[in-house]
This record gives sequence, C-alpha cells and structure tokens, in this order.
Amino acid sequence: MPTGFKASGVKAGLKVSGKSDLALLLAPDGAVCAGTFTQSLLRASCVDLCISRLNSDPQRIRAVLVNSGQANACTGQRGMSDSLLATKALAERLGLFADQILICSTGVIGEPIPIDNLISHLDLLSKRLSDKGGDAAAHAILTTDLVEKQIAYEAYLDGRRVRIGGMAKGSGMIHPNMATMLAFITCDAYIPVDLWSGMIKRVAERSFNSITVDGDTSTNDSFLAFAAGEPLPHKHLDALEVGMTLTSQYLAKSIARDGEGSNCLLEVQVTGTDRDESAKEIARTICSSSLVKTAIHGCDPNWGRIIAAAGRAGVNFLLDEFSLWIGPYQVMKEGHPMEFDQQAASRYIFQRMNGAYLVDDCVSIRLVVGHDIGSAVAWGCDLSDQYVRINADYTT
Repeated sequence: MPTGFKASGVKAGLKVSGKSDLALLLAPDGAVCAGTFTQSLLRASCVDLCISRLNSDPQRIRAVLVNSGQANACTGQRGMSDSLLATKALAERLGLFADQILICSTGVIGEPIPIDNLISHLDLLSKRLSDKGGDAAAHAILTTDLVEKQIAYEAYLDGRRVRIGGMAKGSGMIHPNMATMLAFITCDAYIPVDLWSGMIKRVAERSFNSITVDGDTSTNDSFLAFAAGEPLPHKHLDALEVGMTLTSQYLAKSIARDGEGSNCLLEVQVTGTDRDESAKEIARTICSSSLVKTAIHGCDPNWGRIIAAAGRAGVNFLLDEFSLWIGPYQVMKEGHPMEFDQQAASRYIFQRMNGAYLVDDCVSIRLVVGHDIGSAVAWGCDLSDQYVRINADYTT
C-alpha cells in the first residue's frame, strides 16, 4: 500500500456464506479525502453520513469502515442509527472521533447490518490493520464479484517515489453516474483539498461514470480517495492525475469485465463529436444497449444494433460522416455499408468471449461520427442468460 496507509479485512458473520465481510482502511494523520457518490434519490444512510462528514471537513477524515452483505438502505431510522453506532464504536478503538470515520455498505437493499456481529469484530479488525492488509480488505468488500479488483502504480517525480493503490467491488447494477460499486484509492502525496476534489471528480467521469453492465444504478455507490504525505509540487499534478486516471480506469474496467454472467469486456470508442460529453453519451448508450450486448454474447457482428443505439443517444450527427469498426473489421464507411468477412468478425468476437481474463477478452467497437475533436470511451460487457439466473435467484 502507499506509505502511511493500513488496511484489514475479517469474517464478522455478516454474510450467510461465511466469507470475509468487514473491511477497514486507515489513512495517516494529515490526509485529505474526496469522493463521489450515487445520484439515486434513494440513498443509503451511509452515503448521507459520508457526504455530511466530507462536506464538514474533508481534511478530518481518517478511516473508512466497509461491510458487505447488507446495503442497509431503505431500512428506516435504523439505517442511520447503525451507521452512527458502527463509526462511534470504531472511533473508540482507533483513538479517533466518530466524525473522522466514514462507512460504506454493500449488499441486498432493505436488509440492515447485523450490528452486534459487526461491533463484536471491530477489535479484531483494528488489531489486524497492516500496510500489507490490502488483499484482506479487497476480499472482504466483495458481494457477487467473482474476483478481487486491485491495482497499484508508482512513479518517480524528481527522484521522489509516489505510490497509488486502489481496490473496488462491483459486478451487477452497474451503469454510468455511479452504480452498485465501491472504490477506494490511496496516494502517498499530499494535495490541497480543493485541487484533490476537482481531480477526483474528473477522474470519476473518465472511469467509474463510463461503465455499464445492466443499466441499473443503486443506493450505496461510493468512490473515496485519500491523499497524504509530503506535498507534491504543482508541476507534477498533471502526472499524478494521469496515474489516478489509470488506476480508476483499471478498476472500472475490472468491474465491467466481471459483470454478472459476462464473458468479455466491451470497449466503445467514439470520436468526431463537437464535445467530449457528446461522444460519451453515444459510447455509453451503445455499451448499455441490451441488443448490442446480446449480439456480442452470441458472437454476432450485427452492426445495425450499434448504429441504432448511437442514433438514440440524443446527439446530432450526420449519417454520411458515420464510420464504424468492430475490432479490425470496418463495417460502415461514411454512412455506407461495407463488404466484410462476417465469419471472421464473428470469430474475432468468439475468441475474446473465450479469452483469458485480463489478457485478450476485450471486444472493441470504434465509431467516427464527424470531423470535430470530441472523443470518449465507455466500457461494458456482454449480456448472457446467466445474468438472468443470478439475479432471479439473488435473495431466494
């Protein structure tokens, strides 16, 4: 982990499966924290608590407690009471004030935290805090995820080593503008809070707000980032933002790639719009199209579904400026269909549907919709019958 940060994860009996379900991330004194959260009107109490404490003093936050198994959303007054009780109990064990601790919950909506189990395991959770505790924490925050999602980068800026570490969870209920995901990033360089907050918002737009699995968003989504350590000269802020973006995009793509029942990552690149935001709308609309996603799952290079999705994105473009590629195969040029080897294109998709995880499992779709400089990338995944089975039986 970046210098000064510690983490831990334990089994607290919150999940019926008996797997790890309680995590803790501790930042060093002097850290600054920034975050983005779900835009749902039905927010979990933990989200409201995080927003309140961050708005009060982002330079006061020192720790994040994460429980998995229960979203603790739509649970009435108990939701806030349990969140307050948990952060107060943890503060006593860490020698902090309750308002220095944030809490994130993930799991089934409507289910409260088994608060007695949580509190009875805070001693063990605190005792296991370590600069090598990232793996345990990353495992404890998972729900329907099939794999842990972690990444670390380091760079030398004027001879000084700067490290960035990140972990996330998410597999279903994933859509732009935050989704059922939690993400936590740490950096061992101090950045003034106003600059840090602005950077985190931009990073979120280029990563966690550019993924989709199933078009649904949830009540608990949170992305929190800490910066602590020696101040970083302003001349290196651009380089740091590149590192933060790489970290967040890696985690975001890992979430999309691990979509419930999915077999491959879908990447849609759009260029030629008047603004980046316009390109983003087109890319996101294509990635979230059920017809596009099922065609990919069936290894069907059905480009008509792609242009149909682009056409309903709410962005103006001219068809005679529209060109489209599926992988290396150009299927449309300046508004006109092109002859292409459909069997070869189908094999291209099939190979990525059956590719090794994180190696060659990305189906690439590229669109040029005009001659302007706007561009964007969005990520999604195929949609399989297994997604229906997973979610049909989620609570039963």
